[in-house]
Amino acid sequence: RFLDEYAKPNLTFWAVNEPSAGLINNYPFQCLGFTAEQQRDFIARDLGPALANSSHQHVLEDEEAARYVHGIGIHWYLDFIGPIQDTVVPTHELFPDYYILATEACIGAHFWERDVILGCWEHVWADLLQNLNHFVVGWTDWNLALDLEGGPNWVKNYVDSPVIVDTSEGIFYKQPMFYHLGHFSKFIPEGSQRVGLVASKESKKMDLEYTAFLRPDGAVVVVVLNR
Repeated sequence: RFLDEYAKPNLTFWAVNEPSAGLINNYPFQCLGFTAEQQRDFIARDLGPALANSSHQHVLEDEEAARYVHGIGIHWYLDFIGPIQDTVVPTHELFPDYYILATEACIGAHFWERDVILGCWEHVWADLLQNLNHFVVGWTDWNLALDLEGGPNWVKNYVDSPVIVDTSEGIFYKQPMFYHLGHFSKFIPEGSQRVGLVASKESKKMDLEYTAFLRPDGAVVVVVLNR
């Protein structure tokens, strides 16, 4: 029904992921959580067949559920506990035929972080590079635009955003992370293939982070972060 209603004004979706977060105690806003077994059965018996039999046609160890799964969505909120090389890499090794997409991230989600920091250049770059270097095919920020407080949000879950809007003045600010996302999107278009990159010992001493891609047009692009 959700997809049907959005389709009426010609808004279509290319992917749907099942809910999460419901198993976290005292979660502050609406949520619905599954155990791994419940998620498997929901995909295989309910969500998958419903989508396959609908007009919206455009878990993994279970063959029945895997028929309806094309990729794996990840969030970044616990990367400081489980580094990506210890979580995403083993997942890719177990299921190499499924793409891995970072479907949600936002600055300021943790209680120790400031909600909105105008002009901060440290956000997003490093995580994007780490994701791309560990089998992740894309990266999505949770928000497009928020106000100066990091909202509006009915549970006061204020966070940062690529675009910050000053509603009182009728102006908006493009944050550095807006340009970060644009930089990656401009130089690494869809269909690019990551390639190996060997750096000298001197560059490692300078605290450089980097990734390299072969583009569909045959060009090779290298993105470098100088911390």
